[in-house]
Amino acid sequence: MGKVHILPDEVVQQIAAGEVVERPASVVKELLENALDAGASRVEVVLERAGLSLITVRDNGEGMSVEDAMLALTRHATSKIRSAADLDSVTSLGFRGEALPSIAAVSHLELITAKAGAVAGVRVTSTASGEPQVQECSASTGTIVHVKDLFYNTPARFKFLKSEQTELKRIVEVITRLAVVRPDVSFRATHAGREIISTSGSGDRGEVVSMVLGKGADLPWLEVEAENRLFRVHGWIAPPEFARGTRSQQILMVNGRWIKSPGLSSVVEAACSKHLVSSRHPVFCLEVRTHPGLVDINVHPAKTEVRFSHEQELRTLVHHAVRQALRSAGVPAAALSHRMSGPVIGENTGGQLPLMRDSLGNYVVEMPSKPYVHLNEGKQVLLNECPNSAAVPSLR
Repeated sequence: MGKVHILPDEVVQQIAAGEVVERPASVVKELLENALDAGASRVEVVLERAGLSLITVRDNGEGMSVEDAMLALTRHATSKIRSAADLDSVTSLGFRGEALPSIAAVSHLELITAKAGAVAGVRVTSTASGEPQVQECSASTGTIVHVKDLFYNTPARFKFLKSEQTELKRIVEVITRLAVVRPDVSFRATHAGREIISTSGSGDRGEVVSMVLGKGADLPWLEVEAENRLFRVHGWIAPPEFARGTRSQQILMVNGRWIKSPGLSSVVEAACSKHLVSSRHPVFCLEVRTHPGLVDINVHPAKTEVRFSHEQELRTLVHHAVRQALRSAGVPAAALSHRMSGPVIGENTGGQLPLMRDSLGNYVVEMPSKPYVHLNEGKQVLLNECPNSAAVPSLR
C-alpha cells in the first residue's frame, strides 16, 4: 500500500481554516468585511470571553436569498468575482469565498439572513458532518452570524492564543481600523454586556481618527497630502511629541481597505525619525488611492498584505508628503536636514530610505510648540476645532 493518500475533507477544511482564522480577531475581521460588502450602514458586534465563547455580528445590509445562503458555507463560493481576470481589479473587501466555511470548520456557526421584501428568512447551521442544515425562519433584512465555541475541535490552537485581555484588544483594533476605513458606517461592539466601542456613522473620518488614535484627546493633527501620476496620499499624522511606544496607533489604507505594509510604515517613520526619541513611533492614518490594477491584494488569505506596482514611486511620494506636512506645521527647513549621517531619499541612494540620526546616533526631537492642520483654504485649526465634516476632507 502506498504512503501517499488523500486527506479527509474535515482535515482539509481545518488546514485551510488555519490560514484565515488565526484568532478571534480574524473571525471579527472577516465577518465585518462581509457586512460592509453587503452595503451595511449599521453593524453590531457582541462578544463573550474575548470571542472564544461567542462572536455575533449583526448588520442591516442587503442580506442573502435562500439560494445564496445555502452556498454561503461552501468553500470558494462568492459573489465578488467570477473569473481570474477579476483578481486584477478587486474592489470588494472579500473575494476568496473562504471566510464563512473556514470559520465553520473550527466553530459552531449559525447564519440568519433575509433580503428586503422576502417572505421569510433562512437559517443556516454548520454541522460536524460538513453538510449545513438549512431552514426557513423569520428575520429582518440583513444578516446575523453567531460563532460559538471557537476552536472547540482544534484545542492545539489555544496554546498560541494570548490572554483574553490581549485577544480582546486585538478585536478592538480590528473594529477601530474598519471604523476609520468606513466612517459612514455606525459600529457598536460590546463585551460581556459592556460597550467597548461606538461610532456614529456620520461620515466624518476626522472624528473617528480623533476618537480612535487620539483616544479622545485634542491632538493637533497635521494633514498629509500629495499625489503623482499614479498615486494619491491623504491623511493625518500626529506631531512627534505624541509618538507612542508601539506601532498600534498606525493605520494604513489602500482604496478603502485596511492593510499592513511594513515598507510604507518604515517610510513614514524615516520621514519623522529626526524628530522622534529612540523606540518611539509616530501616530498616523494614511490612505493611498490608486487604480485597483496597481495593487495585488491576493497575497495571503487574510487579505491584509498587499503588493504595489511602481512601489518605489509610492514610497517616495509618502516620504515627501510626510516631510511636507512637518514643514507646513512650521518646522524650519534646516531642522529637517542638518546633522544627518545618511543621504536623503533621491540623493544617489537608489530610492532607498536611510534611518536618519544625528552624529551621535540619537534621534532629535524638534517640533513647533503649536502644530496645526493646514487646510486647503489656508486656515490653520486643531482637528477638534473643525466645525463640520467638510473642514477635514474625507479620504473616501
